[in-house]
Amino acid sequence: MTEFKTDITTVSASVNAILNNEFNPDDVLLGYQKRWIADASVLKVAEKSRRTGLTWAEACDATLTGAMSRDAGGRNTFYVGSSKDMAREFIDACAMWAKAFNYAVSEITEENLIIENERTDVLTFVIYFSSGFKIQALSSNPKNLRGMQGNVVIDKAAFHEYLPELLKAAMALTMWGAKVRIISTHNGTDNNFNELIQEIRKGARKGSVHTITLDDACNDGLYRRICQVNKLEWTQKKEDEWKADLLKGCFTEDDALEEYYCVPKNGGGAYIPRILIDNAAKTKHKVIRYEMPKGHMLWTEPARTTEITTFFNEKIKPILDKLNKETRHAYGQDFARNGDRSTIAIESIEQSTTRKMRLTIELHDVPYNQQKELAFLIIDNTPRIIGVATDATGNGGYLGEALLLRYGQSMVDAVHTTENFYREWSPKYKALYESGFIEIPKDEDIIIDQRHLQIIRGVPKIDKSRDKGGDGQKRHGDSCVAYIMAVRASYMDGFVAEFTTIPSKHERERAKTGRNNRYDDLPNYEKGCW
Repeated sequence: MTEFKTDITTVSASVNAILNNEFNPDDVLLGYQKRWIADASVLKVAEKSRRTGLTWAEACDATLTGAMSRDAGGRNTFYVGSSKDMAREFIDACAMWAKAFNYAVSEITEENLIIENERTDVLTFVIYFSSGFKIQALSSNPKNLRGMQGNVVIDKAAFHEYLPELLKAAMALTMWGAKVRIISTHNGTDNNFNELIQEIRKGARKGSVHTITLDDACNDGLYRRICQVNKLEWTQKKEDEWKADLLKGCFTEDDALEEYYCVPKNGGGAYIPRILIDNAAKTKHKVIRYEMPKGHMLWTEPARTTEITTFFNEKIKPILDKLNKETRHAYGQDFARNGDRSTIAIESIEQSTTRKMRLTIELHDVPYNQQKELAFLIIDNTPRIIGVATDATGNGGYLGEALLLRYGQSMVDAVHTTENFYREWSPKYKALYESGFIEIPKDEDIIIDQRHLQIIRGVPKIDKSRDKGGDGQKRHGDSCVAYIMAVRASYMDGFVAEFTTIPSKHERERAKTGRNNRYDDLPNYEKGCW
């Protein structure tokens, strides 16, 4: 093995340093390994590509923890692998770290663990530290954790037959401050490991999830480290070929995605069942659809502003004025310009935590400036608004930036709708339907939009298909994205200061002359076009 700087000062600095993606050959740990160790969550789960060295990093953490005094936070660690060979490999890794740190430890010993009411003893591997703590590798029998106290590492979790029972036994140890770490590649969508991850992402269970794909690991220097250890020259071309060979070694594409890209197999179909969507649909929630008049691009800018302001005052403001002034509200938007609809959702957060999509606004062919003006009007007139989330991908970046500049980062999340965004927020959105804590408009187009949230390569996100709405125009799940954005905004804690805007010079002049018609600002030859 290549010699690294493995003294305790270097490793501790590596773990606690700023966590960035730049590869440093002198660092013992790669970026994703540092982030894993730095996460102090009581329960943390890693869905990962094969052979990324996360168990090796966990051995480092277990060694540091075992060598500390009780006052410094030291404690035992119990490792549960899927085989005897894995158990021995983990203990060997811990012994290597202890030697590198120059810690006083016993030799690796084999002990018989006596389990109450069991006919046979269980063979375990143990390392004892001078601190009085130990690292012990156990079999996957949940009974092995009875009477123990310390951190628990469950490795290859998706391949344990009794994972729920193991997790139940492990979480009991957290009563006295212990922590639970679960590491695995995936083994199908219906596996308990995948279900645990979905529970955490929905918010149904406390914990954190780390996703480490092959690309993620390589971005943090995995292949560079492999070259360093094997004394090979690194090039990007060699790395690309290495990854391609790994993927080709899998029997099917689904196998490759599961083994190296954290995509459990057998996923597919609509993410939220139609019956749950129908149960959430209520007639009391409003849908307003608006399309700019033909030829609006020939108008002057003030004329377009007058048009959108009139639409707001006549159709939107009366609904906003009826919202409960004591209830918190959130704003979500899926931005579009021409092809799809730009959809805005105003959501109330009830005392019961139910999210109600009080108002849905669908815009078609509305210019950028007028979408910005309308967004400002809506946000400024929505009572107790606590958050704004908008799709800032592509053309949506314009509106996202405008909202950030006006309301600030504490109020606005300009979201790039990557797989990571859907991976985090789609489960929370679905959980609201499952618990009955969401209401949407009873509108067939809106309901069908929610069906566009599909499980694609293991990630619940909007598919690429389109269908026709009641007006004959194509739709693409736009309200679904807006609703997910609104749910995301409901987790923010910003606020909007109430203020009255000062009329512009143009508006003051118009008030004096009485020119209120949008056509008054058009040249005579343009008026003739109407």
